[in-house]
Amino acid sequence: MLRSINVGGRNRVAMADLCAIADSLGYGDVSTYVQSGNLVFTGSGSPAEVGRSIEERIASDLGLTVPVVVRTKLQLGRVLRENPFALPELDAKTVHVTFLTDRADADKVARLQERAGQFGKDRFEVIGSHVYLHCPGGYGVTKLNNSYLEGHLGVTATTRNWRTVTTLASMTKQLR
Repeated sequence: MLRSINVGGRNRVAMADLCAIADSLGYGDVSTYVQSGNLVFTGSGSPAEVGRSIEERIASDLGLTVPVVVRTKLQLGRVLRENPFALPELDAKTVHVTFLTDRADADKVARLQERAGQFGKDRFEVIGSHVYLHCPGGYGVTKLNNSYLEGHLGVTATTRNWRTVTTLASMTKQLR
């Protein structure tokens, strides 16, 4: 998952270029989902190593500095199972997941959790390297956006809506 591409006319990355980069790095079964930098593929290497290799190629080939967050098929399955807001009574359009590049420091997580009541009806839960969000008023107006979470947790983040998360997980099930 690439952070902040094709938003507001900046960091333009064509999905065909992204697929070509992944393919040239030796990854297989490469496909994308929507135009916001969701890439699914097969390959080897740790998520951190894979993310770095894609970041480096985007920088060298496209001249852009774009953070890349990688999750394995198993990790995405855990995201689906662990989301405390994936409940039938909640509108899935109000549910999001912020993917962190690393686990945040426990003290920073604790300080963020101390602020839990300061976001109106918006709620969050930090579990491992994910921040699960329920934003009844919409993600576009929540204070719990990438910038806020990155600033308070000290790690790079990218957020996806629940539909995108479930679609990406479904796409990985089709891979060998």
